[in-house]
Amino acid sequence: MMSLMVHLKTVAHLRGKGDRIAKVTFRGLPFFSRVAENCEEVANFNETFRWPIASRLDGNEMLEIQVYNYSKVFSNRLVGTFSMVLQKVAEEGHLELTDTLIDDNNTSIKTSVTIEIKYQSMDGTVGVWSDGEFLDVPDDRDGMFAFETDSLLSGQSHGSGTSPGRSLQGSIPTFRKAGKGVFSAMKLGKIKSSRDDHRKSDEPAVLDMEDLDRKAMRLAGAMDPDTISLASVTAVTTNVSNKRSKPDIKMEPSSGRPVDYQISITVIEARQLIGLNMDPVVCVEIGDDKKYTSMKESTNCPYYNEYFVFDFHVPPDVMFDKIIKLSVIHSKNLLRSGTLVGTFKMDVGTVYSQPEHQFYHKWAIMSDPDDITAGCKGYIKCDIAVVGKGDNIKTPHKANETDEDDIEGNLLLPEGIPAERQWARFYVRIYRAEGLPKMNTSIMANVKKAFIGENRDLVDPYVQVQFAGQKGKTSVQKSSYEPIWNEQVIFTELFPPLCKRMKVQIRDSDKVNDVAIGTHFIDLRKISNDGDKGFLPTLGPAWANMYGSTRQYTLMDEHQDLNEGLGEGVSFRSRLLLSIAVEILDTTSPEIISSTDVQIESVSNISESATGKMDEFFLYGAFLEATMIDRKIGDKAISFEITIGNYGNQIDGVSKPSSTKKKKKDGDNEEEENELIQNSSEDEADEDGDLVSVSTTPLMKPVITDRNYFHLPYFEKKPCVYIKSWWQDQRRRLYNSNMMDKIADKLEEGLNDVQEIIKTEKAFPERRLRGVLEELSVGCSRFVTLANKDVNQAGRTKLDRERLKSCMREMDSMAQQTRQIRTQVKKNTVKEKVKMVQNFLQKLRFLADEPQHSIPDVFVWMMSNNKRIAYARVPSKDILYSIVDEETGKDCGKVKAVFLKLPGKKGFGHAGWTVQAKLELYLWLGLNKQRKDFLKGLPNGFEEVKAINTGPVLHSIPPVSLVYDMKQVFQLRAHMYQARSLFAADSSGLSDPFARVFFSTHSQVTEVLSETLCPTWDQLLVFDNVELFGEASELRDDPPIIVVEIYDQDTVGKAEFIGRTFAKPTIKMCDEHYGPPRFPPQLEYYQVFRGNCTAGELLAAFELLQVGQGGRADLPPLEGPTDSEHGPILPVPLGIRPVLSRYRIEVLFWGLRDLKRINLAQVDRPRVDIECAGRGVQSVLIQNYKKNPNFSTLVKWFEVDLPENELLHPPLNIRVVDCRAFGRYILVGSHAVTSLRRFIYSTPDKTSNNWATAAKLMNGYMVLTNGGSQPRSSPSLSSRTFSRPAGDILVNVDADPSIRKMDTVVKLDATSDAVVKVDMTEEESDKDKKKKKKKKKGGAEEEDETDERMLDWWSKYFASIETLKETLRAQEAAQAEAEEREDLEIAAEAGDFKPDDLLLKGSKTKEKNKEKKGFKDKKKGPTADGAEKKPVKAKVDELLVYNKELESEYGNFEDWLHTFNLYRGKAGDDDEHALDDDRIVGRFKGSLCMYKLPLSEEITREAGFDPNMGMFQSIPHNDPINVLVRVYVVRATDLHPADINGKADPYVVIKLGKTEVKDKENYISKQLNPVFGKSFDIEATFPMESMLTVSVYDWDLVGTDDLIGETKIDLENRFYSKYRATCGISSNYSVHGYNVWRDPLKPTQILAKLCKDGKTDAPQYGPGGKVKVANRIFTGPTEIEDENGLKKQTEEHLALTVLNHWEEIPRVGCKLVPEHVETRPLLNVDKPGIEQGRIEMWVDMFSMDMPAPGPAIEISPRKPKRYELRVIIWNTDEVILEDDDYFTGEKSSDIFVRGWLKGQQEDKQDTDVHYHSLTGEGNFNWRFVYPFDYLMAEEKIVISKKESMFSWDETEYKIPPRLTLQVWDADHFSADDFLGAIELDLNRFPRGAKTAKQCSLNMIRNEHELPTISIFKQKRVKGWWPFVARDENDEMELTGKVEAELHLVTAEEAEKSPVGLGRNEPDPLEKPNRPDTTFLWFLSPLKAIRYLICNRYKWLIIKIVLAMLLLIMLGLFLYSMPGYLVKKLLGA
Repeated sequence: MMSLMVHLKTVAHLRGKGDRIAKVTFRGLPFFSRVAENCEEVANFNETFRWPIASRLDGNEMLEIQVYNYSKVFSNRLVGTFSMVLQKVAEEGHLELTDTLIDDNNTSIKTSVTIEIKYQSMDGTVGVWSDGEFLDVPDDRDGMFAFETDSLLSGQSHGSGTSPGRSLQGSIPTFRKAGKGVFSAMKLGKIKSSRDDHRKSDEPAVLDMEDLDRKAMRLAGAMDPDTISLASVTAVTTNVSNKRSKPDIKMEPSSGRPVDYQISITVIEARQLIGLNMDPVVCVEIGDDKKYTSMKESTNCPYYNEYFVFDFHVPPDVMFDKIIKLSVIHSKNLLRSGTLVGTFKMDVGTVYSQPEHQFYHKWAIMSDPDDITAGCKGYIKCDIAVVGKGDNIKTPHKANETDEDDIEGNLLLPEGIPAERQWARFYVRIYRAEGLPKMNTSIMANVKKAFIGENRDLVDPYVQVQFAGQKGKTSVQKSSYEPIWNEQVIFTELFPPLCKRMKVQIRDSDKVNDVAIGTHFIDLRKISNDGDKGFLPTLGPAWANMYGSTRQYTLMDEHQDLNEGLGEGVSFRSRLLLSIAVEILDTTSPEIISSTDVQIESVSNISESATGKMDEFFLYGAFLEATMIDRKIGDKAISFEITIGNYGNQIDGVSKPSSTKKKKKDGDNEEEENELIQNSSEDEADEDGDLVSVSTTPLMKPVITDRNYFHLPYFEKKPCVYIKSWWQDQRRRLYNSNMMDKIADKLEEGLNDVQEIIKTEKAFPERRLRGVLEELSVGCSRFVTLANKDVNQAGRTKLDRERLKSCMREMDSMAQQTRQIRTQVKKNTVKEKVKMVQNFLQKLRFLADEPQHSIPDVFVWMMSNNKRIAYARVPSKDILYSIVDEETGKDCGKVKAVFLKLPGKKGFGHAGWTVQAKLELYLWLGLNKQRKDFLKGLPNGFEEVKAINTGPVLHSIPPVSLVYDMKQVFQLRAHMYQARSLFAADSSGLSDPFARVFFSTHSQVTEVLSETLCPTWDQLLVFDNVELFGEASELRDDPPIIVVEIYDQDTVGKAEFIGRTFAKPTIKMCDEHYGPPRFPPQLEYYQVFRGNCTAGELLAAFELLQVGQGGRADLPPLEGPTDSEHGPILPVPLGIRPVLSRYRIEVLFWGLRDLKRINLAQVDRPRVDIECAGRGVQSVLIQNYKKNPNFSTLVKWFEVDLPENELLHPPLNIRVVDCRAFGRYILVGSHAVTSLRRFIYSTPDKTSNNWATAAKLMNGYMVLTNGGSQPRSSPSLSSRTFSRPAGDILVNVDADPSIRKMDTVVKLDATSDAVVKVDMTEEESDKDKKKKKKKKKGGAEEEDETDERMLDWWSKYFASIETLKETLRAQEAAQAEAEEREDLEIAAEAGDFKPDDLLLKGSKTKEKNKEKKGFKDKKKGPTADGAEKKPVKAKVDELLVYNKELESEYGNFEDWLHTFNLYRGKAGDDDEHALDDDRIVGRFKGSLCMYKLPLSEEITREAGFDPNMGMFQSIPHNDPINVLVRVYVVRATDLHPADINGKADPYVVIKLGKTEVKDKENYISKQLNPVFGKSFDIEATFPMESMLTVSVYDWDLVGTDDLIGETKIDLENRFYSKYRATCGISSNYSVHGYNVWRDPLKPTQILAKLCKDGKTDAPQYGPGGKVKVANRIFTGPTEIEDENGLKKQTEEHLALTVLNHWEEIPRVGCKLVPEHVETRPLLNVDKPGIEQGRIEMWVDMFSMDMPAPGPAIEISPRKPKRYELRVIIWNTDEVILEDDDYFTGEKSSDIFVRGWLKGQQEDKQDTDVHYHSLTGEGNFNWRFVYPFDYLMAEEKIVISKKESMFSWDETEYKIPPRLTLQVWDADHFSADDFLGAIELDLNRFPRGAKTAKQCSLNMIRNEHELPTISIFKQKRVKGWWPFVARDENDEMELTGKVEAELHLVTAEEAEKSPVGLGRNEPDPLEKPNRPDTTFLWFLSPLKAIRYLICNRYKWLIIKIVLAMLLLIMLGLFLYSMPGYLVKKLLGA
């Protein structure tokens, strides 16, 4: 038998004298020791506890020992806890140790415990040793081993004096033998969730890490510090509180307020629609909005490419529940609605939860809602995107579509949903409801009562269920507060459904309009599990609680929205008993109902116990203080009410007249049972008294605190409330939730810690993360042990069981994953591991949300004048009690600061930020029978006051109030240092802030500082005589919170609220010493919140000092006010304010831009004032802003004292004022630079030969080290260790640079510094080989494509887009690869790892990856050299296509010139502050540089150092300069439709300064993806005209043109940037052709200039194609061809090679902007934050004092080429026979073939009819001729046609080239019958079969596997192709074969050799040789008859003739028989 034995020996160093008792807990099972009586210092327990255990001891399990002071009367008081992980015990089976206890605060106390543990396992793997062999320790310990760890967490920190060398070896010599070291048996601190923000801890937020290291080292001997668990050490950093809960700082309810959404849907095409010869229309429906595509005639695969946009302004919940419905309708027109082919449904939330919030080019499966037995009805290809405000959607780059024809692989379904979805029935059973509110006035009821004498309930409820766009309603139960329905609503829907939520609503039926009583949403993801051990959605039967508006009935309920489920309900409305079940249908069974309409059926009643047994719950609350009561309600008396369900609700609670007893009856049949319950509780009256609930506090008049707030004088007397209520006992659900929530809270807090450490750049974030992960895995394992209890409890539903199983599986796997991740946490992987752990956090929160309710939430209402004013809602699980600590709610039996808010919409906006009241509230909820401990968590030192009762005062009656007799007096010192980034509350864009500090019932304010967002108050506020009630020691651990509110002072009216934050003070009791480590306290940052948004940060410190007997004289002294001018303001004392040093701040003043008018007057003479920490500098005045907005003096500086700690640096304020006449100044706008870190100058490292370390300013003045401003394009050199840093470095560039594709930089993992630069040449060649394989046949024709003359700029562009797509794919692959490498790294962790190994590994994995992708290149070997890799296809020079703005790639071109936006006006209170753009009144251009004085001299001694310019050497001058700006606009994509028809007529408008170019006459009709292909030249003068605006307008025939969207480009920053963004550098130099060099300067000139500017030696060109620049040698080709093909020597290629690698040059190098096209989003002011489309463009700039540039590049759109497709239909065969002959019944067909090119249905052509084919053979020899215009590059046919008769102009469509051929049966009188069709994509279609026999269905079925050909390459093709149609079962069947010849000729060739249509001249075809029967039978009746007689009826005719002969013979016989007989008889 396995067992664990614990021998508890002694507990020593106890304080005081008394009785002690110990509690030892393992696996949730506690044992209590005997009481050790009257012991002083030592308690000898000497007891053994034994746990028989069934499962093996897990190393993560915990043993916990708690020591209490025992008391017979009061509850026991905890002395301390010892907990340890049993890892070591599990390994070794025996351990003895002595260790200290930890008190509630996680701090170590002197008391120690000595124990011995034995573990005996089944197989004896962990044996029990003889004493001697355990450890050779000196014998004084009886040979047994006991170790004492230094108290790790003790306050006195012994470790600080000892050296880390003094490890454990001193005391235990041979300790190493015992395994992994002491840590396995270490205590983990008291595992209680820490409820406190780590900021408010006593110690600094994170322990001094070196100190920690020492402690850890001391513990771990000489182990590697990284392997040490910090869990035990870091526990101390978070101030754990046992009596107080953490208040929630975010106040405002965010749900329920409307937001902007835009849904864009592109319907591209449909395929495989079921039905013959359809005219399909697609209808797109979202909610109630419908839009239709145009109709396409007679096709099963229509191509639409139509774009629809829906705009919404609704709350998120409403938006995400809307259903997107796509349906295909057949032949809809004005007169008839058409027939539905199929539909597809999905809710908006599903789309929104996709990556990038979109589905792109996916196929939606159509199914028929009226016939669920039918299968798929076709596919629609579409894009769906949902954009909320502030989301930006990355559209995949629009280029040639290829792989998307694979339908099965691109279905429109979220990840993890099977392609074949089945139909299922969703049964929602509605049983009954309780506790409904009254929904009618009582006047009518009273009248009725008077007449009829009956009392009616005033509500007529019914239930409505909404799911997947369908609604079902139950019947109406007339006038019943407790209606019983017992009905089920049945939905039929595909499973899994793409709609996430089901909405169940109780509504009140009314003659006028029905209103909602309450709404409950059921999230299907929470009641099902799609894993392989998952379960179908199931729920209940369970009660669902509904919340909404307050219960009193008013005709117009202002909070009606709450009842509809929007926003947080403010009151209990009712509860509903329901259940859900799902059944997957077998659609093949015959008796199935095939429609999907909602059905309602009745179901049988369920038993009472099904939802759990009723139990009596007890809720107790104590109000310890009520402060911050809003002054509007401060004049009337106030009381507080607490309700749970309808219990305790006195005004508008239970509406039943019969409810005299204060509790609900569950139906009448329970009357007796209820009586029993009632009586039984009265029988126990001796113990209980008949408890009457007290749910409200007595009325009390508030007292004034200050001018804004009042408080209630609850001084020593605290009112209490208590309520008894009856609920089904479903606590288990809440317990499991609580356990997961606690794990999640702990995890979240740990993660915040880690992020804080990373943010503040403290040491060792990875250790804290390891500690967090350890806590997480222990927590998860603990959950698995605890949750697996009382499995057979009554009322457990299927969902309870399944959820428990899946939660336990999840938690188990999470524990394992966590353990694994913990081993992988390294310094460089911290950030990405934090991301992974955040996913765990989300999963935990998701799992913790229990879908089946049990006990309703508790509401706290503040009442005044019998009206409800403000409320707080407390989830019942948070205050639920359990005997197991982990299961208890996080606020149960704790004091929590609760802020009351206004209900419903009143709480939005300003009203929601001001606190209505702040309560210190204590709540306890639990079973009545467990209630003995309900007062345990209250602060000690009170006496209970019972209600005055006639009988004896019983011990067990809860008190109605508590009276505190213990009172402590404190002094609070609030050190208010400064705030930063505050919210702008005035119209000037600044605020006049002051702070108000509240503590208990006191409040004080700082002084008002005017006009600043970053006030430095530097003020100490002293609160004297703060009285707090309770025991001193408890107050020390758990002080109340301090609330700080920041306001903006206004001259008139009251101050405006800016934001609020909470803090906890550091406490010093009168017997403690005021000194380190805790005092004086450190300044800390506190986040200031305004509603849910942050509104700044406050830097402050708070200390609370106890005033002892000696009065205030004993407190640490305060220095008096130093400066008399401020009056009696105390400054923050020296020990607390930061240490300052002298800094110099240099300011570069460049200029001001775009200043708006101020009070209608223009800004004329502006000046900039810079201020930081009270010092500052002013720029010179700009004399005439219009003429020249730049400053004449560029650099000024000032000196200032700043804190040494960079994190405490104050912000720097930039303010622009306009100097008006008569000395008036007007503020134009201001900007606060919150962090100066990026402007700190660090001296360049002279020794380094590498620019990466020699960055001039920390952030990217001289280009950031790895990454920052240009993360992808700068291959950081730090990764390449150069072999000879001093000498020349040879940079090898491929001999033929043209082969290089773009450098992809594959980041190995998010944080490592190694970057691998991969030249894509190999892959490139692999790809080309693949292409080569494809083009086996097309060798000869291919040549013409690559002819130089054929290539134009567009060839280059399209090639580049391909590259872009490839790069994106490569990045994805690289990401996947990085994940693979993780495992490699872990494996390699044992040895250490050099960066070059990393490189090697990188390249290896790269190859591996390549092979995986099927790039297998057989020839790859050591000999593969450049020559062999030359691709076959001629190389097209490429440019770079950026799929974003150019500046985002280059850090906004702020390499030395920064742009600061100037703000003015009040900040918007929108959640995301999205309105900030409206506040921008201009921009200041300049820069800053700060450094500590004195500066080292070598900088100033450099040659050419200009002292006037300070650190800003070698920057250009800012005189006005003339520039030629050339703007190229390539195309726009995804424009927002501007016309009613869902299209737009776009044209481009370009503005620069006063110049405006409108390209209105060249608008493009009805296009949302227009190709403009235009360049515009504009001359401009910088700085006056430097903001370029490119807009796209929509042309309208009448009225003004509308702006679709615009984009703005700051040209000046580009012009002056050292990235050289004036004219992109192309990859190759050529002097003619499509790739002609555009810059007036040749590469050699550019290179020379760059070297000169960078003070580097000029380039030295050497022989053999080498050039040397800055000790680096580059190689490249040296000759060039001119137009005539002559070769000349040139150095340009070499210079260009250097320019393309300029970033590799040390010190001055940076990535130069390459030749590119950038993609910019178009934005529209009216729709802020939502993209209206994108525009692809680029800008070249040429200074006018340089030589003039050449003409602009020709980028006008390619003209489509005119082609003619000639199709000859030779023969058909095996066409199915459709007709029966009238006369002969012969099966035959009158065959003809019809054909057209897609999109040109009007131009369809028919052959003549081959009549009466009896074998399915037809002979035609008929020619179709289709002229069309074709764009080679895009593989699209271009059609221009008018959309309708009313269209003004033709619209251009681009359509894939597809030829459709159909075979028909001609009928004379009825419509012709469609027999079959084939569609050939002219670019890739299967080769025709040689003979009719070889032609089969497989040519269509296996299209993807067969080789395809392109008519554009082949020109002429002949063969047999199959015709197919679909039969009833939707199977493809072969309906004929056609022999056709396709011949493609260009327009010129067609003119030279014309041909006739049909069989006409010229080049006529011969007549077909058709068999005779084809001609009409009446033309040659004899032939037909001969045919009929001979062939068909031959035997029939013979049979008939024989029969006739027989008949005749018989007749003759009968006729002659009588006469013959007579003759015979008579013998005649």
